[in-house]
Amino acid sequence: MDYRIGRVGRTIVVKLDDEDNVYECVEGIARKENIRAASVIAVGGIRRAKVVVGPENTSGKPKPVMREFDDAREIVGTGTIFWEDEGPKMHIHMSFGRKDTVLVGCPRGGAEVFCILELIIIELEGINAQRKLNPEYGFKLLTFLD
Repeated sequence: MDYRIGRVGRTIVVKLDDEDNVYECVEGIARKENIRAASVIAVGGIRRAKVVVGPENTSGKPKPVMREFDDAREIVGTGTIFWEDEGPKMHIHMSFGRKDTVLVGCPRGGAEVFCILELIIIELEGINAQRKLNPEYGFKLLTFLD
């Protein structure tokens, strides 16, 4: 375990519209506002997404299990923003629901808004971190730089 203590900076309230790409919009705001670390809360609707719903294997490099939908679902989600290489990268997990069907996971393949999606981006100051490649797992993980 490793941790750092920071403080809350700016709070940005975002309204995304029908068919907006969640990742492009949020990461674009983070780049424009030079947000290096943040927490993200999301509520609203997602029209379509490709979602990682867990690993196929429980040892070694994880092989993701993907699910896809294109039927407009209600969502609630929480995540983070940290920089990766030359720009901000959001990592968010969401619960997607439609009627009696619920799917939970990380929309790693992107996500497109249905009707409206409201987000709150809470900047975290004093946290010096980036996402860096972890060779053991084969993907980029949060790494503290100090």
